[in-house]
Amino acid sequence: MIAIRPLSVSIQEDLQDPLFRRTFLGEALEAIISGDIEHGKVVLREYINGTLGFVKLGAALGKSPKSLMRMLSPTGNPNLRTFANMLAYLQKVDSMVLTVKGIATENQPKAA
Repeated sequence: MIAIRPLSVSIQEDLQDPLFRRTFLGEALEAIISGDIEHGKVVLREYINGTLGFVKLGAALGKSPKSLMRMLSPTGNPNLRTFANMLAYLQKVDSMVLTVKGIATENQPKAA
């Protein structure tokens, strides 16, 4: 019989790898920027749970951990200031800088 474990356990183990962590956080932001807010919040929540945790993040941001968890819940609506501060702190903790790069798609007119 094959043992099956929850996906969140696998993700938490994978988040021990710095390259995976950076890629995972990038996926969260890419989803949010492209309009898939729900997926982005799920990935960001998994990232936080698998790295520093909501208690430490809340202490660093001066916010209640429960408030941050609600903010990233399926019905949560993060405010921009808290969300930006959260992303800045997560980058600092992981010694990385996330960047956004625009790429033209085939359906968009090219600039003259």
